[in-house]
Amino acid sequence: MIKLIKKISLTHWIMISMVVGAYIGWAFPEFSQNLKVLSNIFLRLIKSLIVPLLFGTLVVGIAGHSDDIKKVGRLALKSLIYFEIVTTLALFIGLAAVNLVQPGTGVSLKVSQVSDAAAVASQQKMTWQGIIEHIVPKSFIEAAAANDVLQVVFFSILFAVAITQAPQKHRDTMVGFCESLSEIMFKFTGIVMKFAPIGIGAAIAYTVGHSGAGVLINLGKLVLTLYGALAVFILLVLLPVMLIFKIPIRAFLKAVKEPALIAFSTTSSDAALPDALKQMINFGVPKRIVSFVLPTGYSFNLDGTTLYLAIASVFVAQAAGIPLTLEQQLIMMLTLMLTSKGVAAVPRASLVILSGTLVTFGLPLEGVAVILGVDELMDMARTTVNLVGNCLASAVMARWEGELVVKEL
Repeated sequence: MIKLIKKISLTHWIMISMVVGAYIGWAFPEFSQNLKVLSNIFLRLIKSLIVPLLFGTLVVGIAGHSDDIKKVGRLALKSLIYFEIVTTLALFIGLAAVNLVQPGTGVSLKVSQVSDAAAVASQQKMTWQGIIEHIVPKSFIEAAAANDVLQVVFFSILFAVAITQAPQKHRDTMVGFCESLSEIMFKFTGIVMKFAPIGIGAAIAYTVGHSGAGVLINLGKLVLTLYGALAVFILLVLLPVMLIFKIPIRAFLKAVKEPALIAFSTTSSDAALPDALKQMINFGVPKRIVSFVLPTGYSFNLDGTTLYLAIASVFVAQAAGIPLTLEQQLIMMLTLMLTSKGVAAVPRASLVILSGTLVTFGLPLEGVAVILGVDELMDMARTTVNLVGNCLASAVMARWEGELVVKEL
């Protein structure tokens, strides 16, 4: 029996805890309200890792690639322009989908206690001038204590740029420190996620006990909204890109089929990376291009993840009954556009980014625990789109450089 229990993966434990939590919330609604302390502990642990994880990964993502960017120059500039355009389109498609379907309406999440800065920011009328001024931190320590993601990102980017201009000895020291910090925070995240089944089960029990079993229907709508939005993104963005850059669709689909299946089944872009590199070289993308574009894309071109973040963040606002104006939603998308860069290698990276964004805008972190119950189903789709989007980016860059030679099927 003990051996059998040890073989159960974290994903399966999360699914089991969601079912058990839903049953407890339905059968014992009064008792389920006492379980909120367990979900609060889980959410506090998540909040504690946001700043060091974002800081370490962003600095490494920018400063760690400085030599590569200097070497490839023109290719880097073209790649970053392409990445930014495509991920921005993904964000807006996600934003349109969640506003059209409104999967969070009716969940009735209670707004949790958030930092004073976030609470004030959520109550005040946001303006572009105010947001631009707010991005610049008076103190990194103050920004870190308040979990103010925009200010942490701003400081991290400037810090990384400063590292690239420092002498080699000092640059290596700081990049090495941030790499060590990132690696340790990955392990820290892994420890926190071991508590996830308890925290998520408690959150589901509390939410079902408070709002009724109808919340499960909303979670189903959330999953379907994401899958529908990803399908629209493929049809309206990726397919036209193939046509514009004259990428042979049948040959490309054959090349990405195998790595896409790996990404879908393992929910890991890293697991599919070696096969994706091989398949795109076989497809006709020069090795020097694919070896730069694919790894860089894993930091700057997460189409599926950015679309998911747009849907998830507004879903939480809808669930909490907090109306967001179009201006507030656009500012939130700007935040997501910045914070989603450079953290692809983090386990449950979207969880960290989503949590930080919710805290910044004064939205309840309980929404994260509820979403995590169905996150695995959504992760399979968004990881696959991340991979396919980056494979296509490598083919587009090769075509743009005039070096794409598609081999016979």
